[in-house]
Amino acid sequence: MFVISITYTKPASEIDSLLTAHKKFLNQQYADGVFLMSGRKVPRSGGIILADCSDRAEMEAIVESDPFYIAGVAEYEIIEFVPSMTAEALEAFRYTVDRN
Repeated sequence: MFVISITYTKPASEIDSLLTAHKKFLNQQYADGVFLMSGRKVPRSGGIILADCSDRAEMEAIVESDPFYIAGVAEYEIIEFVPSMTAEALEAFRYTVDRN
């Protein structure tokens, strides 16, 4: 499981010009079953994505296909974690055995 923290490095006008392409990227990742949750930071300085992906290299490749990444308007921090406890509604994402 991964938490992706996106931090904008360019003005809002450059971010806004890429929002349609970024949303298309997000929608594709949701359709592929990779992204579970996403949204903007408050205040609007970037965003957060929660993703379920098989390995870090694959996650990095997905991030590198984001229009924000391609245009160089944001920095990305990819944090991998093992969800050993979850709310009941998220039980399907709980790891019962360490994958590593």
